Amino acid sequence: MSEARGLRRARVAVAVLFFTNGAIFANLLPEYPAIKSALGLTNAQFGTAVAAFPAGALLAGLAAGILIRRFRSSRVAVAGTLLTGIGVLVAGGASSWLVLAGGLLVAGAMDAITDVAQNAHGLRVQRRYGRSILNSFHAVWSVGAVTGGLMGAGAVAVGMPVRWHLGLSALLFTALAVGSLRHLLPGPESADRDSTAAQADPPGDAVGRAVRAWLLPLAALVVIAASGSVVEDSGSSWAGLYLHDDLGTPLSIAAFGFVALTGAQFVGRLVGDRMVDRFGQRAVARAGGALVAAGMGLALAFPSVPATIAGFAAAGFGVATLVPAAMHGADNLPGLRPSTGLAALSWLMRVGFLLSPPVVGLVSDATSLRVGLLVVPLAGVLVMIASQVLATRAVAVGSR
Repeated sequence: MSEARGLRRARVAVAVLFFTNGAIFANLLPEYPAIKSALGLTNAQFGTAVAAFPAGALLAGLAAGILIRRFRSSRVAVAGTLLTGIGVLVAGGASSWLVLAGGLLVAGAMDAITDVAQNAHGLRVQRRYGRSILNSFHAVWSVGAVTGGLMGAGAVAVGMPVRWHLGLSALLFTALAVGSLRHLLPGPESADRDSTAAQADPPGDAVGRAVRAWLLPLAALVVIAASGSVVEDSGSSWAGLYLHDDLGTPLSIAAFGFVALTGAQFVGRLVGDRMVDRFGQRAVARAGGALVAAGMGLALAFPSVPATIAGFAAAGFGVATLVPAAMHGADNLPGLRPSTGLAALSWLMRVGFLLSPPVVGLVSDATSLRVGLLVVPLAGVLVMIASQVLATRAVAVGSR
C-alpha cells in the first residue's frame, strides 16, 4: 500500500474515532428522564449523579499523556472507546443512584482519556499531511453527537429497553473503533512531532526558560480553549432560558438560540481548515474572537429575538476553530514530552467548562441573565488578546 493511500486511510480511521466518541455518550442523554424516573431520584440526586461524568474526566484526564506515551495514542483511543461504552451501559442499566454515578464516573474518565488520545493521533496525521485537517475531525465529532442523540430519541420513541439500546450502541461503536485500529499510524508518538518541539522535560536549572517556553504559552492556550468552551456552554445552558424568560420567546422558538450556535459552529469547522491554511491560526482566532465579541455584544446591547439568535450564531462560528488550534499549540510546546501539553490543556479546559455554568448563574441571580451572558463577549475579547501565542501558519510542512 502506498504511503499516500495509508495516510488517507489513517485520516478516515481518526474520523471514525471522533464520530464514535461523539455518538456513544449522546445515546445516553435522551434516556435520562426514564432513568431518573425509574430510580425515583430527586432533581438534586440526579444532578449530583450526572456531575460524576465531569468529575471522572477531571480525575483521569491528566493520566492521558502517560498512557499515550506508554501504549500509543491509537491503542489508548480505541481502548478508551470500549471502556466509555461500558460505563455508559452501566449507567443506563443502573439499579441505584450509586451505580448510576459510578457508571458515569467511569464513562467521564474514559471519555477524557479518549478525547486526548484521538486528538493526539489526529495531530500526528495532520503533521504528515502538512496542512490543517484537525477542524474537520471536530466537525465529524459533532455529526456523531447528533447521530447518537437521534438514535437515543428513536430508541425512546419505539420503547426499546434502555439496556438493549445502550448495549447495541456500545457494541456498534466499539466495533467501528476496533476496526479503525489497523489503519491508524504505527510507531511511537514522537515519530511525527514538529521539529520545534523538544522531546525531553527541561532541566531543573532552567526554570526561567521553561516558564517562557511553555508555561506562559500554555496558560494563554488554556484561555483560548476555555473561552471557546464558555461560549459553547452559553448556547447549551443559557440561550433557551434567555430567549424564553427574558425576551418572552415561545419555547419552540427559544430552542433556536442553541441550534444557531451549534449549527454555525459545525459550518465553521467544515471551512475552518481552509481558513487556517490560508490565513494562519492566529489571524483566524483573532477574527473569531472579534466576531464573538461584536455579535453577542450587539445582541445584548440591543436585545431582540432575531438579534439574539444571530448573535449566538456569530458566536458559534467564531469559536469553531479555537479548541483545535489550542490543542495543536499545546501538543507542540517545546520542553514537554509527547501529549503532555495536550493532556494538560484538555484537563484545564474541562475545569473551565465545569465552572462556567455556576458563575453565570450566580451573576444572573445577583443581576440578570442578560448581564450574566456578558461572559460571552468577554470571552471573545480574551481570545483576541491570548491569540498572540498561536502560530501564524497552520502546521509544519510534512511529507506531503
